[in-house]
Amino acid sequence: MNLRNQRRLASGILNVGGNRVWIDPDEAEKVSSAITRDDVRRLVHEGTIRAMPESGTSRGRKRASHHKRILGRRSGPGRRKGIHRSGESWVTRIRSIRRRLRQLRDTRLIEQSSYRKLNLLAKGGTFRSARHVNEYIEAHQLARRR
Repeated sequence: MNLRNQRRLASGILNVGGNRVWIDPDEAEKVSSAITRDDVRRLVHEGTIRAMPESGTSRGRKRASHHKRILGRRSGPGRRKGIHRSGESWVTRIRSIRRRLRQLRDTRLIEQSSYRKLNLLAKGGTFRSARHVNEYIEAHQLARRR
């Protein structure tokens, strides 16, 4: 039985979408005979046609993704926002620091062992700049004695 027209009229009367209109399946014959807007209005008054409650947004997907985040998933580089070009600033900084360390090693101002330690410290993010490397070498007396 096609109740498309009655559903459309009822949705206009009830001020809801067509999917939220509930038509009593036992009274389908009665509803199909309702042709005018007044007929449908009478069926709404009787309770044969009703508006279903609004359904909220399900939180099931949110719960599942939250559980995955607790386990450490969904945290890769594609998820990260961060400061624009934060990766690039790191690259420029670490390159200048490593360049300075190579200069110090090649001019024999620091020993090979000190160079290795300082390089690992640089990799760990200890130094802010090449100048900070120089200050660290002075403070820890890593410069080769002349």
